[in-house]
Amino acid sequence: MRVGLNMLHLVPGETGGSELYARRLVPALLEASDLSITVLAPKAALDSLIAEPWGREVTLVSISVDARSRVRRALAEQTRLRGHGLDLLHNVFTTAPAFPGVPQVTTIHDLIYKRFPQTHSGLRSKGLGALTWVAARRSRRIIAVSEATKADIVRFLGVPRGRIDVTYEGPALPLGGGFDEAELRERLGLGDAPIVLTVSAKLPHKNLERLFEAFARLQVEHAPVLVVPGYGTFHEPALRARAAALAPGRIRFTGWLDDSVLDGLFRIATCFVFPSLVEGFGLPVLDALVRGVPVGSSNSSSLPEVGGDAVLYFDPTDTVGMSTVLTRLLEDAELRARLRAAGPRRAEKFSWASTAKGTLASYDRALAAS
Repeated sequence: MRVGLNMLHLVPGETGGSELYARRLVPALLEASDLSITVLAPKAALDSLIAEPWGREVTLVSISVDARSRVRRALAEQTRLRGHGLDLLHNVFTTAPAFPGVPQVTTIHDLIYKRFPQTHSGLRSKGLGALTWVAARRSRRIIAVSEATKADIVRFLGVPRGRIDVTYEGPALPLGGGFDEAELRERLGLGDAPIVLTVSAKLPHKNLERLFEAFARLQVEHAPVLVVPGYGTFHEPALRARAAALAPGRIRFTGWLDDSVLDGLFRIATCFVFPSLVEGFGLPVLDALVRGVPVGSSNSSSLPEVGGDAVLYFDPTDTVGMSTVLTRLLEDAELRARLRAAGPRRAEKFSWASTAKGTLASYDRALAAS
């Protein structure tokens, strides 16, 4: 079967969890099946896709479109995905063409634009809403990455529950090899303080302002640093100003880090914290669990589906409660030991092999539907 993967919205390094989903799904599908896979992507993303270990096992089709123009990508998606000899089209970035010419499946990662429209500008939010509505109606099957996302798709888009398949994701960050903790600390200017790590896009729904407030409240024996990696966004200047006002010198913005450095940060962190108000899945929490990092997480949306009983939860709107959880993670060695043991066991429930199996089942249902 010839399956096309619509990656027209891929901007390398800037597309967040959906990019990781796309890049990890391809090798899992190749391993689990004898599919012939065609990846349709912007020309600017081609080099990074060829460089993937699986880059020469698929057919890469370059679409000439400005990768950073959402409008142009959306227009290309509606007009340039037909005629590639496909039996089925899988749209992996939430939106889809209205007239694909073949049966299609669409992965809808989240409906954050419905819950937190301030994350996107007005026109962008309306455009995304219209395109997602089209995807929901013109796709034979919808893949949701969590039960929470499935519930939102039913609620906000009116899709019947029976047309939605839930396929959880697997870990996103590759396990690294050896690293030198002293060198890493020196490189990032972290000194010898305990490290609280958070990994998330710098967007309003990620709730970093409240995390900074909770962090500033900490009164523990050894003052920690809060490390905030990731690419810049429109929201970062306000976050930096807030961090400087609340905890001068103790909240460190590192910018984008490559996988090996980020893996090292996870491994030397005393704990990981994820304060998001809403998530489609929650890949950073899973990446922390895989490495046995004690996790404090928001109890919102999909996150308890990922963390189960291996995570300490808090209400993301309660900075006092968030601070209490951080204090426990920093000061209770017995608790940290329990969570370090529980994390990898919980993470075993999630794998890209399982994601691929569920995705293939969704393809079969789409092709069987009339």
